Amino acid sequence: MQVRFYSLLESDPIANSTLSLRSCTIFVPTNEAFQRYKSKTAHVLYHITTEAYNQKSLPNTVSSDMAGNPPLYITRNTNGDIFVNNARIIPSLSEERNSNGKRQIMHIIDEVLEPLTVKAGHSDTPKNPSAYNFLKNAEEFNVDNIGVRTYRNQVSLEKKESMFEAAGQHTFLVPVDEGFKLSARSSLVDAKVIDGHVIPNTVIFTAAAQHDDPKTSAAYEDLLKVTVSFFKQKNGKMYVKSNTIVGDAKHRNGVVLAEIVKANIPVSNGVIHLIHRPLMIIDTTVTQFLQSFKFMNENADNGPLRKFYEVIMDNGGAVLDDINNLSEVTILAPSNEAWNSSNINNVLRDRNKMRQILNMHIIKDRLNVDKIRQKNANLIAQVPTVNNNTFLYFNVRGEGSDTLITVEGGGVNATVIQADVAQTNGFVHIIDHVLGVPYTTVLGKLESDPMMSDTYKMGKFSHFNDQLNNTQRRFTYFVPRDKGWQKTELDYPSAHKKLFMQDFAYHSKSILERHLAISDKEYTMKDLVKLSHESGSVVLPTFRDSLSIRVEEEAGHLHDEYASHEWTGYVIIWNYKKINVYRPDVECTNGIIHVIDYPLLEEKDVVVAGGSYLPESSICIILANLIMITVAKFLN
Repeated sequence: MQVRFYSLLESDPIANSTLSLRSCTIFVPTNEAFQRYKSKTAHVLYHITTEAYNQKSLPNTVSSDMAGNPPLYITRNTNGDIFVNNARIIPSLSEERNSNGKRQIMHIIDEVLEPLTVKAGHSDTPKNPSAYNFLKNAEEFNVDNIGVRTYRNQVSLEKKESMFEAAGQHTFLVPVDEGFKLSARSSLVDAKVIDGHVIPNTVIFTAAAQHDDPKTSAAYEDLLKVTVSFFKQKNGKMYVKSNTIVGDAKHRNGVVLAEIVKANIPVSNGVIHLIHRPLMIIDTTVTQFLQSFKFMNENADNGPLRKFYEVIMDNGGAVLDDINNLSEVTILAPSNEAWNSSNINNVLRDRNKMRQILNMHIIKDRLNVDKIRQKNANLIAQVPTVNNNTFLYFNVRGEGSDTLITVEGGGVNATVIQADVAQTNGFVHIIDHVLGVPYTTVLGKLESDPMMSDTYKMGKFSHFNDQLNNTQRRFTYFVPRDKGWQKTELDYPSAHKKLFMQDFAYHSKSILERHLAISDKEYTMKDLVKLSHESGSVVLPTFRDSLSIRVEEEAGHLHDEYASHEWTGYVIIWNYKKINVYRPDVECTNGIIHVIDYPLLEEKDVVVAGGSYLPESSICIILANLIMITVAKFLN
């Protein structure tokens, strides 16, 4: 038996009597669990139940042997782990024995079980309280002196006491008084909002919680549908979020985040988590939301967007003022972990560059997932940012809980890890990378970007891609987007088919080589425009030869018929053809990509004969080789 717990057993006469005379199940914390345990007192009898249960036979609740017999809750996750309240049973360490004909089972657990206890001097307070008893007498329990008076008053005002008295096994989310600093907020807590803070018939302790697994709240009916889910930061901080899927005039659609400030308070009818602000209520602007985590509590450095807020303020705070002045705004906010890259540390010192990067995360529009999906219906959604002539490119895959949203900006692909955090003037989407600070090579970018998948596939089977991970070279790659290759299927159907066939890899490689400039520097679109104006055209070195183009800025609509606003973009002029640059300046760690609307390809490049084709450049090489062979034979 674990030494620390054994010493506690020896000093407890009731526990000793139980082990001597009765069948029982005992949950024994490891020594390491005691080292992490912050409370001064460990309650031995709360770890014992007077029935013998092996792992398979453990019911949903068991009564502990502690005074008042407060229940222990048994939950199982999808991995097959078994939890007692917030402690996981270590499956390989359970033991069973018979003592004086009594069956006794020991389970080793990874956390000390902590009951809800009453403060000294309050002997009349219930020893096994319901959620309502707790709410009514919260000041009399040992919960770190956290107050819930405001929420309690609203529960009483809305006559919702029965919700907290209901027998069963429920999860209650209770906002603390700190969350009601905004004077009007408490008046927004109506009966439906209170319902949205209860997950009925399900007990969720944080260690056993399935992250981002939406649970139906008590506010789930025809005209109002609210789900609640838990998620965890990498630093271990736990949050809960409500998602109003179907709202009404009083309860707006969107996600509301709240930090769990005191978790896993067991009560007779479930578990309570104290949270830093009420769910469902959307009453702050985007700016106030970003600021709120700074003032959340003494441990505010754990706020999910603390580093994003700090970077804004370290840059002078002007970006926050700009956000505050927008009547409609969407923020792509990098998570705390997203700022840990060494590449970003180098950029943080450059205030001008950092201002551009921050602006790349701001959109002058209310853009939730539904709106992104609508824009994404016919193509990858292209959305302008407040950074001049810089666009973000959204891609949405899947439905419901399987929805995956990615966004590309400045050469960085980021995944939306928390969408639709709703504010009065817009939305915040939390992403897993900082946009505009590249962290991948040209090859890595091709491999991960859904708009460039055809070029990536062609380069993979022809082994053209092998060179693109080389960080000793600087590449400027004009990459036709998938839609561009689809256009060639209409223009040259036979040639298009063969371009993507393994048997014609050599010819595919020859065409791709034309698109790749290899030099000691990469060329942005501004560089190419400047060189074009100075010399009339730009000649870029490629693998075998050179690429001669002219690049111009041109005002007009975006490149798709679904675009709705004017834009000044870039056009490549090559062999008297004008090719739009769809996404300029996609930065990579070893170069830059310009996504173009059409390949650098002409009809005369392709010769079809005998069921095969060759690019014109390849034919010239073969003819030259034939001539050399003929001359050699003649000389011999």
